Amino acid sequence: MRLLGPALQPHLPLTAQRRPPAPGGATPAAFAAGRFLSIEGISGAGKTTLVRRLAAALEERGASVVRTRDPGGTHVGRAIRALLLDQPRPMCPEAEVALFFADRAQNLDEVIRPALEAGRTVIADRFTDSTLAYQGAGRGISRELILAVDQAITGGMRPDLTLVLDVPAEVGLARLRRRDRIEREEVHFHERVRHEFLEIASERFGRVIVVDATGSPDEVFESTRDLVWGWFR
Repeated sequence: MRLLGPALQPHLPLTAQRRPPAPGGATPAAFAAGRFLSIEGISGAGKTTLVRRLAAALEERGASVVRTRDPGGTHVGRAIRALLLDQPRPMCPEAEVALFFADRAQNLDEVIRPALEAGRTVIADRFTDSTLAYQGAGRGISRELILAVDQAITGGMRPDLTLVLDVPAEVGLARLRRRDRIEREEVHFHERVRHEFLEIASERFGRVIVVDATGSPDEVFESTRDLVWGWFR
């Protein structure tokens, strides 16, 4: 198992640039306060499993961790998630963009920003990079439109670190026991999404790291654990 992205470069965390430091004692001294990690990749790459395992590992080291997902990290978000994924009728791409950002706005207001301001570590199963990949490359919505909505809703907020779990589309889809509305798209759709994630990583080196996720969940966890521990200290 190996990391495919470029080496991390030291920089001031984005969350630290947006807010003053958390009050003393908000997190153990071994961990930086208010860090934001997202896990990205196509369906079947193993994001949800890795989120759970990294959260548990960080908590064992004394970090206070909040897990969330996009969409569906709040009560409002779960209703939006059902509209987006659990109904069989087609939806226009612009409606998808609007609903994903509605979910994201609620998640930021209710979960992510309060946790970061309290000095907690947030691990999100997807964030705005997924909209650029799925609705941008997948559906054909212009990047300019997505980024304009993103600026209006999130202020351009991004995680401090993003791990993109990379697998071929056929491999990811074969791992799924059941597929939601978007996962039922043809394999070519998911390959476009995959390549957009890789393009984002090439443009955002230092924030976005690509991880080979073709191995077992244990291998993926082992390949990312030390990286995350080092980044969040």
